[in-house]
Amino acid sequence: MSKSGIVNVRMVITEEKILSNIDKVQKLINPKSKKQIVQLEDDTYFKDLVESIKTYLIEYPKKKNFPASVYKASYGLVEFATNQFEENTKKIEELIRQREQNIALAGKLKEVIDVVVNKEKDWKDQVKKAEDDFAEDIIETLTIVGKAKSTKSQNYQDAMKLLNARVNNLESNLHIEIDMERIEDRSKALSYIGIEIADALKSIPTPIEEAEEQVVEQVQEQQVEQQYEQETTFEAKPSLWQRFKNSKFVRAVKAITRIRIVLDYSDALPEGRGENNQ
Repeated sequence: MSKSGIVNVRMVITEEKILSNIDKVQKLINPKSKKQIVQLEDDTYFKDLVESIKTYLIEYPKKKNFPASVYKASYGLVEFATNQFEENTKKIEELIRQREQNIALAGKLKEVIDVVVNKEKDWKDQVKKAEDDFAEDIIETLTIVGKAKSTKSQNYQDAMKLLNARVNNLESNLHIEIDMERIEDRSKALSYIGIEIADALKSIPTPIEEAEEQVVEQVQEQQVEQQYEQETTFEAKPSLWQRFKNSKFVRAVKAITRIRIVLDYSDALPEGRGENNQ
């Protein structure tokens, strides 16, 4: 067997291995998979997979002859990671809104509690208004406090404990903080893919068959965008690859951090407790 023949055989094996690694990474970032990336900093298995893909893209000897299958799979991985990152950002924003609403509700509940504890003249009206914001159990508990003739009765003490516990829950938002932590960990992994693999892809010429497919996709996108512009007054959304070329994905790694600085200045999230994917 010639020397070049041996090299070719090795490259075929390497190509198959890289395709397998790309598939493994995609499964680790798929929210529907049972085995997912949890904590980027401690997950060397995930980092090694990404690094192997990046190294293959950068060190492939003849970029003009780069395997179309690997290019397509790598491009698809970046595309999937980008979409997942955008979805995570939306989820984070929604959780932040929920947290703000809960904090506002905690303030309202405190005010109503003060009204019923002090048995102000309009306490029943205030409790009635609170029905728009709080569940039936809270309304009933507020009524118990308002009607109590003694602050030493067991019913009064139990009612106050329940109300204070609800205020604490609304203020702490522990379940929301945990959800945000998990989403942020996944977003770090998604950003890692975007920075490492997407950047390496830029040095590889688009394979001919992929270039043809992209031309078709661009024509279709232009047709859809033209129709969209005609039907609405909004700007047509740029394609995913255009977003990447404009470096929006690379800058997106800081998006959640900026959100946290603006809206989560009071307390930092707890450290992640994920297990490594092996």
